[in-house]
Amino acid sequence: MKNRVLIALFVAIVLALPAFAQQMGSTSQNQPTAQTTPAAAPTDQASSASAQTVGATGKEPLQPETRQGFWGKMNPWARKKYVQRQTQPIRDRVNELDELTAGNTKMIKDVDARAQQGIQLASAKANEADQHAIDAGNKAQTAQQTATQANTRLSTVEQVVGNIDQYKATTQTEIRFRPGQSVLSQNAKTALDDMATPLKNQRGYIIEVQGFSSGHGQTAIATSQKMADSVVRYLVLNHDVPVYRIYVVGMGNAPVPSANADDQAKTKRTSGGRVEISLLKNDLEQLSASSTTPDQAPAK
Repeated sequence: MKNRVLIALFVAIVLALPAFAQQMGSTSQNQPTAQTTPAAAPTDQASSASAQTVGATGKEPLQPETRQGFWGKMNPWARKKYVQRQTQPIRDRVNELDELTAGNTKMIKDVDARAQQGIQLASAKANEADQHAIDAGNKAQTAQQTATQANTRLSTVEQVVGNIDQYKATTQTEIRFRPGQSVLSQNAKTALDDMATPLKNQRGYIIEVQGFSSGHGQTAIATSQKMADSVVRYLVLNHDVPVYRIYVVGMGNAPVPSANADDQAKTKRTSGGRVEISLLKNDLEQLSASSTTPDQAPAK
């Protein structure tokens, strides 16, 4: 009988312990609230301070649990649902932070991509501007060269036009004839060929033909004219020299200035028959050569 009473008493104590622990927890929870009730002003200051402290998610930070029960912070007989209910706010905040971090990462990547695109576009525009500047510089240099060439050509043209009627003797040829004859010898034809062959397709030249003959009066003049005409006829027929480029005159037995520079005052008379052919040129050929130079120059 006594054993049964002891066992029943032990079971009653074991069953009463959870109720007693819950009652002690509720009393410890009510005591802080009762103690903090008179201090109303500090509570208002704490609430304003907590309102100013806002986390990254826009919510107030989680407050640690200060309640102390009979079993401490964790009831050894707590159920799974109770644990889940206590940890759910922490999981919610962690998920919100993960979402916020992912959003910030995406925004940073978008900003970086736009910045890189803007930098590449600005670099392309700068390179294009540099290329335009180089092209403009090349065109300006080409225009300067063209202007210089045009100025040089204009100066040459002005000089040539100013000296268009100024002819300079380049070559002189003398043809000898037998007395009383006006027929060209083979040596005379060879000398005329050597002088007239380079004149093909040339401009700015004239040929001066002067005939001299021994004798007196009109007879000598007529003979010298015949010899000069035979030279002109050969040049026109055999070398296609235009007639308007040839000036012919029969000098007869006119005195000829001496070729010796030390004896310029003396003159000599012609013995026999001869024809003097003088080739004279102006600067027109030089103008033609300068006009073809810019066209032949390679384009830059």
